[in-house]
Amino acid sequence: MKNLWLFLVRYNSTFWFILFFVFSLVLVINNNNYQRSAFINSSNIVVGSFYAKVNSWKGYMHLAETNKDLMDENALLRYHLQNLLDKDSAKHALFLDSLPKDIDHNRYEFIVASVVNNSVHHRSNYITIDKGSLDGIEKDMGVITSNGVVGTVQNVSPHFSTIKSLLHPDTKISVTIDSNATAFGSLVWGNNTEPRFAMVRDIPNHVKLYIGQPIFTSGYSTKFPKGIKVGHIVQTDIVSGGSFKDVRILLTTKFEQLHHVYIVKDKLAKEKLELEAGNDNNG
Repeated sequence: MKNLWLFLVRYNSTFWFILFFVFSLVLVINNNNYQRSAFINSSNIVVGSFYAKVNSWKGYMHLAETNKDLMDENALLRYHLQNLLDKDSAKHALFLDSLPKDIDHNRYEFIVASVVNNSVHHRSNYITIDKGSLDGIEKDMGVITSNGVVGTVQNVSPHFSTIKSLLHPDTKISVTIDSNATAFGSLVWGNNTEPRFAMVRDIPNHVKLYIGQPIFTSGYSTKFPKGIKVGHIVQTDIVSGGSFKDVRILLTTKFEQLHHVYIVKDKLAKEKLELEAGNDNNG
C-alpha cells in the first residue's frame, strides 16, 4: 500500500494531465458537431477492425467444424447428383405411375469420413478412416473423393476402417473409355511407383484413343457408381499383345493430399451379388 501511495505521489502530475486531457476531449466532442462526427467515424473504424480480427480468429477456431459441414453438404449433393445420373428419363416417364409407391429409387448413399492414416509410397498402400461398422461401413464398399476413385474398404472395426488404396497391386476397377462407354478396361496401379499414374489394361485394339481422353468408372460393380472420372490418358502406344492394348493415365485423385473421403453405399448391392452368386451355383 505504501508503494502504491508513493507511486501516485511521484506521478500525480501525469495522472492530472491525462484526466484533464480526457475531460477536454469529451467537452470538445460533445459541443462540436464536426468533431463528434469525426470521433464516431474513427471509433467505428477501430471497433470494426477489432471485431473483424476477432471474427477471423473465431472462424479459424471453428474451421474443422465448418469443413465437416461442407463435406456433409457435398455428400448430400453427390447423393442427389448420382441419383439423377442413374435415372433413365424415358423409362422413368413411361413407368413411373405403374411402380409401387414404397420403392426407394435412390440407389446410392455417401458417408463422409476423415483420413487418419495414409500411405502412398509403399509397394502396397492402405488408408485408415475414422468411420467403422457403427457408421454403416462394410467390407468391399467403394471409396471416392470429389476428384475420383480412392479404393475399397478392406477391414472394419466399430470406429475405424482400412481402405485398400488404388495404389495397391491387387486393386482392379472396371472403367470405360470416355462417358459414351465405347470400350471397357481394367484400371490397375500394377508395378507402378508413382502415386499420380496408373494403367488401363485389356482395351480392344480397334478402339481409337487419344491423349487427354477421360476415363470413367463403368458402374458394372457394386463398389462404384457409373460415370465417376478417374483420370485421363497420357500415353497410348503401349501394346500388351494379342487383341488388346494398355494405356497410361494420370489419376484425378491426389493421394498425397487426402483429408476426407466418401464411402459409397449401394442399397442394391446385396440383391445383385446374391443373384450373381446363384448363377455360379447353377454352374
